[in-house]
Amino acid sequence: MDAELQRKYDAIREAVGRRGRVLVAYSGGVDSGLVAKIVHDALGDDSLAVLADSESLARHEVDAATTQAMKIGIPLRVIATSELESEEYRTNPTNRCYFCREGLAAELVPIARREGFAAIADGINLSDLGDVRPGIRAMDEAGFWHPLVDAGLAKLEVRSLARDLGLSFWDKPSNACLSSRIPHGTPITVQLLRQVEIAEDFLRGRGFLQVRVRHHGATARIEVPPEHIARLRGMEAEIARALRAMGYRDTVIDSEGYRSLG
Repeated sequence: MDAELQRKYDAIREAVGRRGRVLVAYSGGVDSGLVAKIVHDALGDDSLAVLADSESLARHEVDAATTQAMKIGIPLRVIATSELESEEYRTNPTNRCYFCREGLAAELVPIARREGFAAIADGINLSDLGDVRPGIRAMDEAGFWHPLVDAGLAKLEVRSLARDLGLSFWDKPSNACLSSRIPHGTPITVQLLRQVEIAEDFLRGRGFLQVRVRHHGATARIEVPPEHIARLRGMEAEIARALRAMGYRDTVIDSEGYRSLG
């Protein structure tokens, strides 16, 4: 670990230690996984990772997050939540993420208060702050702590530090909830979320680990990294048949490739 990363790691660990007990809003991604690692390094069993298992979280993500928490050693609690209970969320407005994080805070804040956790730490990093992120606003309103931001860590440094700390998932592709595949204004239902999940699971099974199936009614628009588009086109007929059985009449391969739109 280089000196600057060591300094930032030490700063977060010291800040965690001053709080005594810390709950981590954990998703299984690299960012919250790194926070979980540092919090557990500092506090041991006075740390707790909480994973909100909702309709928009793919099953493979739950399994991966559980395995990763076990490797880190942090105690993990999986709680059942439902974003779709919120009418504001279901209508899928442009600030949908606000209602998701508002609901998450409604679950985590009472746990923290009841069990004596001094802070709820999340995985927000400096790279997240340049975008319009209504979810971050909801977390700020609930008093969540952003230790990676405080330490000045951007996304590339997060991955580097995670690698240096031995986290096997340091290079895990970024992911977003399944609802992000559905255009704003299209109401979100369990049926749509499962349709997208099954389609993406099929493509992952064909070796496309970074993939988005954007839902546009009867059309599925597939995004993979540009370097994988040629291989995807070579399987286009097979994929179209498979997705047709899942309810998509048409399948379109995005010629620009995967873009981090969520």
